Amino acid sequence: MSDADERNPSGRKPLTLGARTGSGTVQQSFARGRSKAVVVEKKRKRVAPGAAGAPAGKDAGTPSGKPAASDADKARAALAAKAKQLGLSEEELIRRQRAIARARAEADERDAKKKAEEAELARKADEDRKALEDQRKREEEARKEAEARKQAEAERAAAPDPADIPVPVDPDTAKPQRKVVDKEARAKDEARGGDSDDDEGRAKKKLAPAAKAAPSRSKDSGERRHKGRLTIQNLVEDDEGRQRSLASMRRAREREKQRRTQGGTEREKVARDVVVPESITVQELANRMAERAADVVKFLMKQGQMVRAVDYLEADDAELIVEEFGHRVKRVSDADVEEGFISADDPEDTKQPRPPVVTIMGHVDHGKTSLLDALRSTDVAGGEAGGITQHIGAYQVQLKSGDKITFLDTPGHAAFSAMRSRGAQATDIVILVVAADDGVMPQTVEAINHAKAAGVPMIVAVNKIDKPDATPDKVLNELLQHEIVTESMGGDVQFVPVSALKKIGLDELTDAISLQAEMLELKANPDRSAEGIVIESQIDKGRGPVATVLVKRGTLKRADIVVAGVQWGKVRALTNERGQQMSEAGPSLPAEILGLDGAPEPGEAFSVVESEARAREIVDYRMRQRRDKSAGTGGGGTSLEQMMARLQQNEVQELPVLIKADVQGSAEALTGALEKVGNEEVRARVIHAAPGGVSEADVQLAKASGAPIFAFNVRANKQARDLAEAEKVEIRYYSIIYDVIDDVKKTLEGLLAPEKRETFIGYAEILEVFNITKLGKVAGCRVTEGVVRRGCGVRLLRNDTVIHEGELSTLKRFKDEVNEVRAGTECGMGFVGYQDLQKGDQIECFTVEEIERKL
Repeated sequence: MSDADERNPSGRKPLTLGARTGSGTVQQSFARGRSKAVVVEKKRKRVAPGAAGAPAGKDAGTPSGKPAASDADKARAALAAKAKQLGLSEEELIRRQRAIARARAEADERDAKKKAEEAELARKADEDRKALEDQRKREEEARKEAEARKQAEAERAAAPDPADIPVPVDPDTAKPQRKVVDKEARAKDEARGGDSDDDEGRAKKKLAPAAKAAPSRSKDSGERRHKGRLTIQNLVEDDEGRQRSLASMRRAREREKQRRTQGGTEREKVARDVVVPESITVQELANRMAERAADVVKFLMKQGQMVRAVDYLEADDAELIVEEFGHRVKRVSDADVEEGFISADDPEDTKQPRPPVVTIMGHVDHGKTSLLDALRSTDVAGGEAGGITQHIGAYQVQLKSGDKITFLDTPGHAAFSAMRSRGAQATDIVILVVAADDGVMPQTVEAINHAKAAGVPMIVAVNKIDKPDATPDKVLNELLQHEIVTESMGGDVQFVPVSALKKIGLDELTDAISLQAEMLELKANPDRSAEGIVIESQIDKGRGPVATVLVKRGTLKRADIVVAGVQWGKVRALTNERGQQMSEAGPSLPAEILGLDGAPEPGEAFSVVESEARAREIVDYRMRQRRDKSAGTGGGGTSLEQMMARLQQNEVQELPVLIKADVQGSAEALTGALEKVGNEEVRARVIHAAPGGVSEADVQLAKASGAPIFAFNVRANKQARDLAEAEKVEIRYYSIIYDVIDDVKKTLEGLLAPEKRETFIGYAEILEVFNITKLGKVAGCRVTEGVVRRGCGVRLLRNDTVIHEGELSTLKRFKDEVNEVRAGTECGMGFVGYQDLQKGDQIECFTVEEIERKL
């Protein structure tokens, strides 16, 4: 049974309408490689036999008028027979035949399209191959042309100058030839039937050869065209309008130029002077040699060193690399960055007179600040805590004559020795203030030594001559012991008796200063970049780091870039000692500057540099030097093993301290004073000392170090106070340096182990040894000297050798426990943790008394 019979068991044909239309699909192509299948219907018109529009012929009928069997009837009969044979209806058979025909048409269309694509690909490949061959031919022609040009240039260089050789020229040859050619062309045009007088005809005849040659030129240009990647889009689209890009032409031109350069003489390598510091990165070395970093890395890898471009090289390795690459080496040191930071002395013709810098020095409470107040008509001493100066003050005073004098007021306390030393180094004249009633004191002698070390002249001002017990002559005699000879005694040191309280002798003192300055002929060049010394520094809560500087030469201006020690910055503001703004500060003028990135160390030299890069370079070098120095001298000059052994043996007990002060000089003075307090057993260790108020970071550092915070003339903010209270960190506030030193000394004395003093109280001799069940061995003794007390210390002696030291566990007289036994009395003794007792041993009894120690 066929498939049709299974679908139609009754054998009847299905009732269907005959399809009067034939349908099919057509593949429609669009731009950019897109296509779409479109269904197309074709309608057939049914024509009845013998109709008005029917075609006449042999099929139309017979002469008898009977209808004959047409081809359509035969085809329909054959179709019905075939359908019956297949078990299908005529309509199903027709649809199946149409589907088969449509499938065959689509297959033929696909084959045709595939063949067209293959032909297009072959054409493109052929064009690319031809373009490549043409390119090679052109390159070969260009190379030959270049060689011929070089050969011609060489021959031309070897041959004589053509200008010297006369060449015969016939002026009438060229023009007639051109006329003949024109006549021949015109004759040919006339022979072809053209009108020589018709311009349009001539133009068409001239353009005809060009039109014929056009396809070859377009093909040649198409072969030169940049094809790019072969894609379906390139096959579908018409890219005849695309031309070679400008970048591609530029790259091709560069490649051609490189080939010509390689074909000819190579460029001569330039040898450079390469500056090689003590350490340099591979990338920086390559930049200085004008070489590629990859080439330097490759060279080092060949030498067995696996490095990167960011790795550092030693100076010796860098020198070998530079020489290997054909350059010249110029070795420099890291310290060369400071060359020119402090310039040489200025020529004499550029210098101008400047005010003298005078430093007032002397013992504490001898009236230095009071004398300066009298000169300035201000009250500075009244504002100092405890009535003593605790940091350097810098002031400029203008006299009645119009002359100006710069005064530096230094502290007189022993802790401020470093400040006095800085004041002597920055000064031109030293005024030594000595109280007429006290005479020469320790800090007076120290001030004399600082002035002698600095090599500056001295003026002796004997103060407090208004007191009843004042003896100026005694002061002069005491100064003779320190080689200070005044003018009244035949020396060269000026002597001026003054009274700061009564303002006596102030004019004589200023006259002496002016005279001494005139003898020194003080001059400086104001028309240059400023240089000087840092007098004092601090961190102000509202203004940030503030440095008091003294300009020695040049003029300091706003926006100058200043380097002082390991700090640098741009000057944002200049103020004098009264807080008034200044636009500039000349020689010998003290000023406060704002804008540094930190508080510099007092005594550091400062200078103005030309750029921020130069400032960073100097500061980075100094920071490296400081780190290397601290790393090399860490631990106080002892090794880690020695420090650990000392801590284990508890040889040294340290009191960690954190110091915050108002100015850098005070912090430095406190650090120096506290480090001197102590001995070989206990000492104070300053873990951090800096100017500024107490912050949260200080409290956290103190917490981690287990140290108290000593706030000198500063206070803690609210956040720091709350954190200190929560972390149980002690903050002590001070305004006088004596109190700080006294408190630290008392604390260290508490850390000292008390001194133990032994007192011998008696001796006893063992007569017999008894074994008692609960107590162990008990010695029956007789006290031979002194007294024996319960709880005292005992030593057991055998043949005059100490074999045990401990305490008595029991002391009995007969069967009763007693507190003491005197000489000539027998008793029983037991020892704590010791049983090796023998007859004849001696017992030494003693007491230990602990005595507190002082520093």
